[in-house]
Amino acid sequence: MKSARTSGTRGRMRRAAALLGGLSMALGLVVGCSSSTDDAAAAEQTRTITTDRGPVTVPGQAKRIVVLSGSMADYLYAIDAPVVATDTRIIGVTNLDGGFPPQWAEKARSQGSKPLPAGAELNIEAVADANPDLIIGGGQGITAVQAEKLYDKLTAIAPTVLVPPKVTHWQEQLRIIADATGRADKVPALLKAYQDKAAQVKASAKIPTGKVVYIVSVANKVPYLVPQTAALPIQLAELGFDADDVLAKAGNPPLFGSGDSFEVSLELIDRIADAPNAIVIPVGGPGAAELAQNPLYARLPAFRDGKVFELPTTSYRPDYHSALNTLDVIAKKLG
Repeated sequence: MKSARTSGTRGRMRRAAALLGGLSMALGLVVGCSSSTDDAAAAEQTRTITTDRGPVTVPGQAKRIVVLSGSMADYLYAIDAPVVATDTRIIGVTNLDGGFPPQWAEKARSQGSKPLPAGAELNIEAVADANPDLIIGGGQGITAVQAEKLYDKLTAIAPTVLVPPKVTHWQEQLRIIADATGRADKVPALLKAYQDKAAQVKASAKIPTGKVVYIVSVANKVPYLVPQTAALPIQLAELGFDADDVLAKAGNPPLFGSGDSFEVSLELIDRIADAPNAIVIPVGGPGAAELAQNPLYARLPAFRDGKVFELPTTSYRPDYHSALNTLDVIAKKLG
């Protein structure tokens, strides 16, 4: 009997050990899976992207973004990225709605975005006070110059991605910003919405035949022409506008700023801006009707024959929503 009891006890101990061993293995598998999941999640918390400044490690999906350029902010709101603070300056927009440009004022207020102080220098303290996990800037204009100048100080606050000034086309700017913020999946729908609208405008608008010259009207009344390689002529080329090669006619002069205009003397404008059609973009200067009163402009073929069209200032360096607005203006004027 004692031997049988001992044998039974040993059997029960072996079964208990087996159960405990199985339980330990199961727990090990669970812990192992959990560890793998945690590792994968941790890996997704940051990504390294390539920029003109070299590799930058950014959040997997940024949660607190500071935007240093008002024109870049449009993209952030278009992809529903969380903006805690932003510059509010956009070329051609002076009627700020509560401190924000009207095209994204509602989204800025709904997110609780704060306007950054505007000035001749970038306010580093205001950027730091926003406690960002990502800083976005660059593009064209004074804000891009400010960000480039203070890049090292910005990176000490948070990962900083600056859209290169040479990237002037809104589609590529959008892609860069969406990738940096972890929202590249938002881009295809935005591009499709634009392409669908452009196709409608192209089908319904009476696009002028013949070459087109693009004239930027500035405050000092010195004419600037836009090369066919700039963002606006390329956008309108998709609709059928045929930009004249004003660069070649002018002898390939140096381009101003980010490469989207060059200065022409009034004495030479009738030789260079002699296309049968003209598009005028006022950037602080007279509109098309006032320019037509100037004898030097009046003798240009487009002004003489009444083939001059005016586009809003925001069309000059288009972001996503201003590109859509340009389509609306063309549909209204030429539809």
